[in-house]
Amino acid sequence: MNFFDTHAHIGLINEDPIEQLIIAQEAKQESISHIISVTNNLSDFEQVYNNLKTASNVYFAIGVSPSEVKHPGRDWKQVIYDGIQKDRVIAIGETGLDYYKKFGDKSSQVELFIAQLELAQTYNLPVIIHNRTAGKDILDILSDRVPDRGGVLHCYSEDWAYAEQVLEQHDNIYFSFAGNVTYRNAKNLHETVMNLPLDRIVIESEAPFMIPAEFKGKRNRPLYLPSTARFIAELREEDDETVLQALHDNACRLFGL
Repeated sequence: MNFFDTHAHIGLINEDPIEQLIIAQEAKQESISHIISVTNNLSDFEQVYNNLKTASNVYFAIGVSPSEVKHPGRDWKQVIYDGIQKDRVIAIGETGLDYYKKFGDKSSQVELFIAQLELAQTYNLPVIIHNRTAGKDILDILSDRVPDRGGVLHCYSEDWAYAEQVLEQHDNIYFSFAGNVTYRNAKNLHETVMNLPLDRIVIESEAPFMIPAEFKGKRNRPLYLPSTARFIAELREEDDETVLQALHDNACRLFGL
């Protein structure tokens, strides 16, 4: 059984190029057939891409996260355009809104988010969406701006009622769950996972963050992803093989692989 890690910050796990390749290789040995490497700022993208371009199981997303709203770079749109010409760059992101931390004013975040949704539409790519305490604005913006290729609400943190609204409005938005879904007190995530259609769920490591409960105390790496997948199967009380295959196939469909 293969696994698809839809979101990992490999450049933040370790800065050393050789270690980054080791991270990708050890994940491959644990049947992680695909990893999407996500960088939070454009200045890091080129270096991480070059470090990992020989790792055949690593794919890439390029975008400007809300944490970089104050300094995305004067030519950030051109940088994204140049980036998506590279081999195995398959998504725009992560982008979105984060009102938990003070990353500039809300209007600037919204403007940056909308601009990247438009780029995703222009370049026919799915979008990876960050949402932290900005659920209403995310939903309002997506109401008429979801790119044709759709996207994913990464490291999903809202409740089932919110997911229902997304499902009612969009048929091409997926929900990605990280290691925090395995936490005992994550009742809102448990309810959402149990109620979502299986064909709209994907998983991510969000490494080096969100370590699954089974590995608490360690620094997260993509190789721990199967723990999250199996927890979801157990939570849904469905056959492991059926759920694990669906999680992999959903991600391949979302990202066109």
